[in-house]
Amino acid sequence: MYYGSHFSGAFSASAIEAGTRAVSLVPTLTDFNMAGLTPTSPRPTELKLHQASRELEITFDNAMTFRLSCEFLRVHSPSAEVRGHGPGQEVLQVGKKNVAINAIDPVGTYAVKLVFSDGHETGLYSWDYFYDLGINHDSYWQTYLKRMENAKASRG
Repeated sequence: MYYGSHFSGAFSASAIEAGTRAVSLVPTLTDFNMAGLTPTSPRPTELKLHQASRELEITFDNAMTFRLSCEFLRVHSPSAEVRGHGPGQEVLQVGKKNVAINAIDPVGTYAVKLVFSDGHETGLYSWDYFYDLGINHDSYWQTYLKRMENAKASRG
């Protein structure tokens, strides 16, 4: 499935897996400003949802590719429900090991809303946020696992 900066309509997980829809990459200056992006910010050229492995593969226009698990994306949701409304208000997400993405809904030309199998569907994943999650995956994942361990919580 090829996604550029412009989307038309929502895509279900099955449509994404089938890889049958193509769109053009034509961002505007307004789109960059809304998302905090600059014209040189990396933008995705492709999003692929791998349902069997529960991973979202994101390829950027600078040739960087990241495979992020649905669990990782769910526990790092940019929503207020997960992040809170300020520093120290984060809510540890437990029991998300088997969560999947049911749909990917485009938001303008700068983000998507992921709809998870546990019903969570708030939080906009902007292109810069996806890139940050990809670049810092190992560090963020280890921090999450340490928080889980300290809370004696389960991923499953």
